[in-house]
Amino acid sequence: MLPNKEGQKVPNVTFRVRQNNEWVDITSEELFSGKTVVVFSLPGAFTPTCSSTHLPGYNQLATAFKENGVDDIICISVNDTFVMNEWAKDQEAENVTLIPDGNGEFSEGMGMLVDKSDLGFGARSWRYSMLVKDRVIDKMFIEPEVPGDPFEVSDAETMLKYINPNAKKPELISMFSKIGCPYCVRAKKMLSDRGMNYEEIVLGKDITTHSLLAVAGATTTPQVFIDGKLIGGSEALEEYLNTKK
Repeated sequence: MLPNKEGQKVPNVTFRVRQNNEWVDITSEELFSGKTVVVFSLPGAFTPTCSSTHLPGYNQLATAFKENGVDDIICISVNDTFVMNEWAKDQEAENVTLIPDGNGEFSEGMGMLVDKSDLGFGARSWRYSMLVKDRVIDKMFIEPEVPGDPFEVSDAETMLKYINPNAKKPELISMFSKIGCPYCVRAKKMLSDRGMNYEEIVLGKDITTHSLLAVAGATTTPQVFIDGKLIGGSEALEEYLNTKK
């Protein structure tokens, strides 16, 4: 049975990280001392659930975690630093610190190192999340020990709900834009001035005109969606934002 280590300190480990083409040592002391930190650990970078849901979920809710007293969000996986760095770029996970537990020392110290040789993975971390306050584990959410790769309790929303059941989640904003479009520049400035994070989907690069028409019912840019609802162009966005004042 995987151990719940609430009330104990996190393992004292030195992580070997590659930054700006140089090797850097980062210790548990640096990551956790004097801070409130949310940690989630997963079986591997670039794997399906980890890439589609687990990491994106924490990245998207980072603002809400910060507003509720969390200093940092850390993702730990038994991968080398080169893989973790590339995964961070691929995921555009600028709100999460990805830490490589290449030798599995941290995962083993947590009692979460498991054998996934049936998948050709070797030793990997079991999927879990935890809230750490000044190196002491306040709360752990450990996935059930069943076959496969369960993902039921270590998600970002479960952790945020534990920290504050009434926490306000940030709006999910997607903007379809086009290079050289002045109205897109205006819309992006309006969102940025209000500290609203958004995903930008560029016409001709990420999407075709035909696809934009199918999604938004228009071919002009920008087309802004907020929480799945079509707001429209820059003027419609300005009107929407003014109603929220």
